[in-house]
Amino acid sequence: MRAKESAGIGILNLQGGVAEHFDHLARLNIPAKLVKERGHLDGLAGLIIPGGESTCLGKLLRIVNLTEAIKERNRAGMNIWGTCAGAILIAARVVGQEPILGLMDITIERNGFGSQLASFHKWAFVPAVAGEPIPLTFIRAPKILAAGGDVKILLEQDGYIAAAESPAALATVFHPELTPSLAFHRYFVRKCGLGLKDASDTAGPTPGWEMTSWTSHSRLA
Repeated sequence: MRAKESAGIGILNLQGGVAEHFDHLARLNIPAKLVKERGHLDGLAGLIIPGGESTCLGKLLRIVNLTEAIKERNRAGMNIWGTCAGAILIAARVVGQEPILGLMDITIERNGFGSQLASFHKWAFVPAVAGEPIPLTFIRAPKILAAGGDVKILLEQDGYIAAAESPAALATVFHPELTPSLAFHRYFVRKCGLGLKDASDTAGPTPGWEMTSWTSHSRLA
């Protein structure tokens, strides 16, 4: 895939796990831009909407007048990746509430696993993303319940969809940025058409990463 001339990948910088996504892109040697206003979207090949609190993020998007701007840029070719709360924001259908961005033909349910105490870690094999199992962190995670015809399911387990993509969007109900793995960030970078310099995942989880990832991010959803 030919690399695009762009400012790299943006990270919506309103609330949630911004620094962790920034760190993962840095480890891939990909320029990252923090996005707080319409002009920050200029030239981006992709935009990450991080985990956080979906209701809060939706309100903040409207306050800073980014809702329509993100929709316009997505229609013009800028890829969107929503993680956890970000996946809720990009869903076309949200159980019990109106959709916010509606960029991906999926139906999603907030807090699909219950309260913060139901957060968990697991490993999963996602063939399209990596050749080996990937660590996954679920924190008050939503569940993707259904997907439309242009949506490719990347990971389905236990009766729900955990990761999916459409031509211009990627949704993960878990938090790849809270694990040592770069697999999903590498996948999104390539989806955006950006070239990658050599970068490798850590050999394995760093000691204590499972506990640190949700005790220090208790407000993520």
